[in-house]
Amino acid sequence: MVAYKTMWRWSCWLIVIMLIFESGSKMAESMRFDMHSGETKCISEDVKADTLSVGSYSIVDPIKGDPNVTVRFFGLQVTSPHGVSYHYGDKVEKGTFAFTASENGPYSACFWSPLRQPPLTTIVEFDWRSGVEARDWSNVAKKGNIEVIVTPPQFLYVT
Repeated sequence: MVAYKTMWRWSCWLIVIMLIFESGSKMAESMRFDMHSGETKCISEDVKADTLSVGSYSIVDPIKGDPNVTVRFFGLQVTSPHGVSYHYGDKVEKGTFAFTASENGPYSACFWSPLRQPPLTTIVEFDWRSGVEARDWSNVAKKGNIEVIVTPPQFLYVT
């Protein structure tokens, strides 16, 4: 009986550890980059067909209240390998996108910043996840949220 409970406990912990490693190994981090006035930057992601992709983007404002910076915006277009547009935003400060890929290949997210005088550098934060990474990992079971349920073994008596 004691051996059964110990084995059950170890197998529960093994499952929890596997879930933690699986979720941690696929998590992507967001990125930050500078956009200078009049500049275009493209980021490419290899996406498989029928795969969910989600993304978010926003301007990071390290100098709030600067009177010289009254308007800060950029544009973004997300396209498939054959040029099909999945998301378009012009003169935006932030936004999100989500789509299911229709074909395999490199999908591109191209940002552009309008030409300004005097020149302005905008810091952009961008997060793009596809496939397993696009899943909401906040709902994955964590070590502290799992209760071990011990059921007594069922014995079969043969007479």
